Amino acid sequence: MQDLVLTSSISSYPQPDVDTRGKVFNNLTPAELVEHALSRREAFLTSTGALMADTGKFTGRSPLDRFIVLDEKTKDSVWWGEINIPFDEEKFDNLLEKVKNHLSTKDLFVRYARAGADPEYQLNLKVINTLAWHNLFCYNMFLRPEKEDLKAFKSDFTVVCAPDFQADPEQDGTKNPNFAILNLSKRMILIGGTAYAGEMKKGIFSVLNFILPHEKNVLSMHCSANLGKDGDTAIFFGLSGTGKTTLSADPKRQLIGDDEHGWTADTVFNFEGGCYAKVIDLTRKKEPEIFDAIKFGAIVENTRFIPGTREVDYTNKSITENTRTAYPIHFIPNSLNPSIAGIPKNIFFLTADAFGVIPPISKLNSSQAMYHFISGYTAKVAGTEMGVTEPKLTFSACFGAAFLPLHPTEYAKLFGEKMEKHEVNVWLINTGWTGGPYGIGSRMKLSHTRAMITAALEGSLEFAPFKKDPIFGFMVPELCPNVPFEVLNPRNTWENPEEYDKTAQNLAKAFIKNFEKFKDFADEDILKGAPVV
Repeated sequence: MQDLVLTSSISSYPQPDVDTRGKVFNNLTPAELVEHALSRREAFLTSTGALMADTGKFTGRSPLDRFIVLDEKTKDSVWWGEINIPFDEEKFDNLLEKVKNHLSTKDLFVRYARAGADPEYQLNLKVINTLAWHNLFCYNMFLRPEKEDLKAFKSDFTVVCAPDFQADPEQDGTKNPNFAILNLSKRMILIGGTAYAGEMKKGIFSVLNFILPHEKNVLSMHCSANLGKDGDTAIFFGLSGTGKTTLSADPKRQLIGDDEHGWTADTVFNFEGGCYAKVIDLTRKKEPEIFDAIKFGAIVENTRFIPGTREVDYTNKSITENTRTAYPIHFIPNSLNPSIAGIPKNIFFLTADAFGVIPPISKLNSSQAMYHFISGYTAKVAGTEMGVTEPKLTFSACFGAAFLPLHPTEYAKLFGEKMEKHEVNVWLINTGWTGGPYGIGSRMKLSHTRAMITAALEGSLEFAPFKKDPIFGFMVPELCPNVPFEVLNPRNTWENPEEYDKTAQNLAKAFIKNFEKFKDFADEDILKGAPVV
C-alpha cells in the first residue's frame, strides 16, 4: 500500500530538510492519509467516516512550554514574559540537529500549504509530520494550494512536529521533555514531545501575529467571521468556550472562518482553510452545521465510542472536556470561498460570564470597546472534579494574549484606528450564565443568543429602547425580537437582586485591577470605558 501511495504522490517536491532512511510521502490526499493512519494504528474510523485519534498525554496546548528564540530580530520587538518565553539561539540549533537525527529513521509526511486567504499577505508553509493523522489535520486546517501552484512552490515557514521526540531539559534548555519553539529568523516552528495537533495551528497563528502587525500594518485577530447576504461582514472575538465557532456558523450567513483572521485596509480574510471546533455535548439539533461536517476527511480528537458501536459519544469527558473536531471549511455548506470579505459592519465581543452579571447583549461606545478589547474578559469553570465549582476569572488581552508575540497595545492601537475609521458597531455578548452565577443560575440559551445577534445584524435593535447599566456603563436594549424581555436585564433574573449588585461590584473591581498593567498606555478616552465601583 505504501509503495502505491508513493507513486501516486507528486514526485517533484523538494525533500524535507532532513536526511531520512524512511519513506517520504508528499501532499497525500485525505483518503491516502486515512489509509496510513489506520494501517499504522494511529486512529479509528467512526460511523460517519471521520477519523478518531488521541493526542496522548497532552489534550491541549502547553503554554509554559512554548518559546520564542531570542535574537536580533526579536529582542526589541517581542513582548517577553510569561507568555513569550525567550529561548537561546545556540540551544535551538543544537535541539534542531537532535530532532533531525531522530527523524532520519522515520517515515515522514510532508505537506505544502498556505496560511492567509488574501494573496497579498499569504504565508507559504512546509509541514513535516511523523503521524499521518497530523498531516491530515494540516490538510484540513491550512489552505490547500492548487496542484499547478505547487510546481514553483517556495515555503516561507517550516513546521516540524515530532511528538515522539523527548527533549532533555537540562541539556536542551527546555522546561520539560515537550516543547514548541518559534524561530522567527530561521522561519521555523519546532515541536516535540506532544501530539496535540493544535500546537501546529496556533504556532502559525503566533507567527502571523508577529509578521502582519509588525511588518505589514495588518491587524491579526483571534476571532470568527461571517458574511450577510447584503455583503455585511461580522466579526466575533472570544476566548475558548465563548461560542466563536458556534455563533459564526449561521445558516443565513456565509462563514468566512471560525478562529483566525486579518483586517487590512479594505478586507477581512481568514488565515485558515478549516475549522477546529469543540465537540463536547455536540448534537445535530444544537449545532447542525458542525455535526454534519464530521464525516470522511474530518478528525475527532480524544473522543470515545458509544459501547458496542462506532458512533461517537460526544458526552464522554473521560479523556478531556477539550474534545475537538478538525475539518476543511468547505464541509460547512455556506462557507465563503475564497475566505475573504469586506470591512466589518458589526463586531461582537463574546464572554462566557460565569458570574451571571454581564447583560446578554450590550452596545458599547468607542471608549468601552477599546477598554474591553484590551481586557479580553471571560470566566472559566474549573469543572466538577473534587468538588471545585467556583468560576475562574480570565483576562486575555485582545481576546488572545496567549498567541501575541507583540505587546497587546500594538494590536489595540490598530484595532482602535480601524474601529474609528470605519465607525463599526461593537456589541458585548454574554454567552455564559443568567439568573445567578455558575452552580445557581443557568447557561444562556443558544436560541436567545442567536436571536440577539440576528437583531443586531439586521438593525432591528436601532428601534429598541436602551437603558444604561449603572456599573459597566453599557447600553442595554430593553426589547429584542424573539427574546423574553426579562432575560435582557440580568439583575431581574436573580432571585436576590442585592446579591447581583454585590457580585457585579466584585467583577467590576477585577476589571479595574487587571487594567492597571495597561494604565501607562491608556489615554483618558479609553479609561472612560471602565466600570464604576
